[in-house]
Amino acid sequence: MNPQPVLFVSAGPGAADLITVRGARALAAAEVVLFDALTDPALRDLAPHAEWIDVGKRGFCDSTKQTAINAALVKQARTGRRIVRLKGGDASIFGRLEEELIALHEAGIASEVVPGVTAAIAAAAHLQRPLTRRGAGRSVSLTTAMTKDGDLQAARSADTEVFYMAGRQLAALGRKLLEAGWPADTPVAAVSRAGCADALSSDHTVAELAAASLLHRGRPTVVTVGAGARALASASRFAPTNSTITPGLASHQGLTRSLID
Repeated sequence: MNPQPVLFVSAGPGAADLITVRGARALAAAEVVLFDALTDPALRDLAPHAEWIDVGKRGFCDSTKQTAINAALVKQARTGRRIVRLKGGDASIFGRLEEELIALHEAGIASEVVPGVTAAIAAAAHLQRPLTRRGAGRSVSLTTAMTKDGDLQAARSADTEVFYMAGRQLAALGRKLLEAGWPADTPVAAVSRAGCADALSSDHTVAELAAASLLHRGRPTVVTVGAGARALASASRFAPTNSTITPGLASHQGLTRSLID
């Protein structure tokens, strides 16, 4: 049986209605969904008849090994069923997409990638602070706080630096930012569970970033440093609440009806 192309669908960060229209349609047609740990369970409403297989990875806890995910992806694709590999955020941003694409390529299986919203964009939307700022923020860098070897690194390579997966290292990250040349009074914004209804945000300086640790403890956290973290001149008029999701559609139920019915 000839396998059909595997669709890598980017679920977006947090709430189910941050998925793209194309991604939702791919889910609706799926027969098997291999899903990540941080994808919203409400996305199952978009593929109620599919087989859902948990291949989630989480830092600092038991996770599915990447080699096992690759093998499961190839195995399921060879059944001839319509396969969706559902990844949180945007699949191409810190989603280990390359390893899985290579595994399929080596097995002679075609694939397609559906782009999506990444956590840095959701955090900026929650804060209502653009990552690029006219005249001040012409470049943005997306960085993981931890390297493959478990080392914490920071740099000053762009006007705005966005650090992913930094929740457990906020105090150490502040020290690394100072070592990298960021002035102590540089604005920093931390957003945990960006894109979710219970998103939390806090404002700091590089020197005071350690103060964010308690608020965001145990929550996936994005840290924005530099121009993109600076509050708007009239911030009091636009300050976001901790329970508001700026991007997205009205509800995942409405999304389901409009795309499937």
